[in-house]
Amino acid sequence: MPLPSNEKVVQTSNALVNTLHDIFGPHPGFRPAHAKGVLLNGTFIPTEEAKALSKAPHFNNPSTPIVARFSSSTGIPELPDTDPNGNPRGFAIRFKLAETPRRAHTDIITHSVDGFPGSNGQEALDFFTAVKDGSIGTYLASHPKAQTFVQLPKPTPVSFGREKYFGVNAFKFVSVDGKDTYIRYRVVPEAGEAYLDEAALKDKSPTFLYDGVPELLKAGPIVFKLNAQIAQDGDVTDDNTVKWPEDRRVVELGTIKLESVADDQAAQQKRIIFDPIPRVEGIEASADPLLEVRAGVYLISGRERRAA
Repeated sequence: MPLPSNEKVVQTSNALVNTLHDIFGPHPGFRPAHAKGVLLNGTFIPTEEAKALSKAPHFNNPSTPIVARFSSSTGIPELPDTDPNGNPRGFAIRFKLAETPRRAHTDIITHSVDGFPGSNGQEALDFFTAVKDGSIGTYLASHPKAQTFVQLPKPTPVSFGREKYFGVNAFKFVSVDGKDTYIRYRVVPEAGEAYLDEAALKDKSPTFLYDGVPELLKAGPIVFKLNAQIAQDGDVTDDNTVKWPEDRRVVELGTIKLESVADDQAAQQKRIIFDPIPRVEGIEASADPLLEVRAGVYLISGRERRAA
C-alpha cells in the first residue's frame, strides 16, 4: 500500500493524523480514530449477482477467508462502550485473496452512519480542526454538509451484530465483459437492527459491546449481508456527501460470516492497515478526492502504530 503520489494529499493526510492526535491525545500503538476495536476471522460467500457485476476474485470464488474489525469512534483506546462518542461504530473487512507469491487482499471500510463531514480531505481537516479548537459550533453554522453529518442519528446498538454499516465512497465495478457499474456498499445484519435508548444504556457495562462478541459467537457465526446500492446515469459518484435516491436498486453481493475472535489481538491490531482503495481487478476507485486522503491517513497512522 503506497503513499499517495500527490504531495498536497500527503500533507493533508499528515495534518489529519496530527489533528486527531491533538483531539484525543497520543496513544502510541493505537489508531488516531477508531482506536478501540476487535478483530475476527470469518468467511465471505458471494452471490451470482456479485459475479455478474464484477470480475473481482472474491466475487467469483466459491468463498474467501476474511478478517474483520469492529471498532468504536474516537482515538481513545479505553472509551466506555456506553459513551455516545463511540458512535458511529466502524466495520472493516479484509478479503484474503492469496498468500503467495505475495499476500494479496482487498478491503471494505464502513461505519454505522450514512454520511461524512466533508467532500474532500481539506473539508475533513477543517472539520476536525474546528473540533480541536472548540469552534465547531461556528464551523457548523457555515458548513451545511458537516452539520448534516453531525445531526444524523447515531444510536448505540445492542451489539455489533445488530448494527448496519455504510461505505463512505462510491466505487466502480467492472464485469468480465467490461461493463461498468458504480456502487456504494451497505452491510446489513442478518439478525436485524436493534438499538438501546438512554435508560437501557445506563444499565450496561463500559465494555458490553466487546464482551458481547464472544458471547454472540457461542451461538454461531455473526452474519451480515454485503449489499450494493446501484447508481443510475447522472448520479454523483465523486462526492460522498451527495446521496443517491433511496429508490435506487440494492443488490445482495454475498454473505459475511464472522466465526471466531482472532488470536494475538494486540499484535494484529498494530500490524493490519486497512486500505480504503480496492486495488484489485474488477473494482476501481471512483474520482472521489476523499479516497486518496483516507488512504494516506490509514497508511501514515498504520506506520506509526507499527513503529510504536
